[in-house]
Amino acid sequence: MSNGKQHFQVCFCWSRVFKVRGGEIPEDIKKVFESYSMNDTMSMDGLISFLKKEQNEVINVNTKAQNVFNSLKHLNKFHRRGLTLEAFFKFLVGEHNFAHQSKVHQNMDAPLAHYYIYTGHNSYLTGNQLSSDCSIEPIKKALKKGVRVIELDLWPDITKDDINVRHGGTLTTPVKLIKCLKAIKEDAFSFSEYPVILTFEDHLHPYPHLQEKVAQMVKSTFGSMLFIPKSDMDVFPSPNQLVKRILISTKPPTEDSPSESDNKVSPERGRSENGLNNHNQQIQLEEGDEDEVPKYRDLIAIHATKHKGSMENFGSHGSSDKVGRCSMNELALEAAVAEHSHQLIRFTQRNILRVYPKGARFTSSNYDPLIAWLRGAQMVAFNMQGYDRFLWMMQGFFRANGGCGYVKKPEFLLSSDGLCDEVFNSMALPVKKTLKVKIYMGDGWRADFHFRHFDYCSPPDFYVRVGMVGVPADACNMRKTKTVNDQWVPIWNDDVEFEFPIRVLELALLRIDVKDYDPSGEDEFAGQTCLPVSELKTGIRCVPLYNRKGDAYRSVKLLMRFDFTT
Repeated sequence: MSNGKQHFQVCFCWSRVFKVRGGEIPEDIKKVFESYSMNDTMSMDGLISFLKKEQNEVINVNTKAQNVFNSLKHLNKFHRRGLTLEAFFKFLVGEHNFAHQSKVHQNMDAPLAHYYIYTGHNSYLTGNQLSSDCSIEPIKKALKKGVRVIELDLWPDITKDDINVRHGGTLTTPVKLIKCLKAIKEDAFSFSEYPVILTFEDHLHPYPHLQEKVAQMVKSTFGSMLFIPKSDMDVFPSPNQLVKRILISTKPPTEDSPSESDNKVSPERGRSENGLNNHNQQIQLEEGDEDEVPKYRDLIAIHATKHKGSMENFGSHGSSDKVGRCSMNELALEAAVAEHSHQLIRFTQRNILRVYPKGARFTSSNYDPLIAWLRGAQMVAFNMQGYDRFLWMMQGFFRANGGCGYVKKPEFLLSSDGLCDEVFNSMALPVKKTLKVKIYMGDGWRADFHFRHFDYCSPPDFYVRVGMVGVPADACNMRKTKTVNDQWVPIWNDDVEFEFPIRVLELALLRIDVKDYDPSGEDEFAGQTCLPVSELKTGIRCVPLYNRKGDAYRSVKLLMRFDFTT
């Protein structure tokens, strides 16, 4: 943005004139540039040295430096001998310098139970839980953001001849199941290639002919994309084994249900004992006629069950050598956590635990996901129709691992030697790293907002808040910068640095939000993000900001510095 002036009319009587800041570069950035340049120009060698020493880049540094040069050559600010200060600054605030990893980098060969999975709740609702419309649009939007678990509530329509998706016992308007399935097929892998799991809340049990109709719809819609195991599994496949596959998870019909007639396992089907030769080997799938429609039960890859009895026996349902999924609401989880955290963790080392919001969350609000994550729950189901800080945390958490929708659980939740005990007594844990955060500047609001959006009579007065969420010992209140008055491009030329000691790095999230100070009322929201601390790139980094619903702004960003000390 170029330098200029803005005129704000006050009380229709006089005008206030404000100088519009643009093109100004923080003093610290100028000093860094001078350290790696000669004669006001940063050569390729200077950029490589900057990337290694300041940004701690270690992989393909020469290639990255060349890519930076190539991306800036079209600018007038690019000098034939190298980068000018303006070109260097353009790189710092651009997409080549984002603060977190952009590619899948975790081991994706472990069983599904070893991953947190990005999970939606009532994925078809457009708004509140009582009266909003059911639609394919929120399903498509969720998939395009990397959500990997879509929940569909199945109900018979008024004729008892077709299947609707709706929130039962409410005034929500239904949408046809077939429309939802087709939308899922279209967008399932538009953002991430890793498996999509459909959890059916099945209310069709009195109508076995409708369950068979569901089987026909599912098979005809997804075809070879559908994962059909040879038998109930004693270990889940890995995300890599299930690339671009769709899995069904629901409670199977009971053996004596009418829908189970002629549905006994026969030798002709050639099922193996486990459905898998080996966890790390090729999955054995049904190799029959593509037009053949399996029975409803046979389509269920992940069997859901309800826990019965006391929590001491949690997870010992049915045949304990077979893996499955169990669900509980947030209140049941909180009650179980009080005395039976270890049972929950043991269960989630092989099986999948789904946690969903309590029924009283009519406005589609959410709960603290860390309570569930700390107990190994893989599917922490969230309402994604509105916005709140817990949803921001969820969105930030799944920016990890390239945003693919699967994040590897910490090893202490997968071990059997009791290390998980330390997490719940985390005040006794040593600090593994201390994160140091410095905020240089922000930009982009003038491009994305009307110039009277924040204040009618003047440019905005921005300040930034930063805080840590994670295990109780790592969490801290939000801390704030000073307020920069009357500027669309706020610059914090001070030495304020925020420090956050961290004990459990894998579950730590850095919360960042920007607000416009309002002396006469509530400060106005101006952007937010949550960043997984374990994936933060150190050095001077660009941090894109998001709106209340978690959609990225086109231009709004912060320039920050991150450093770790041990």
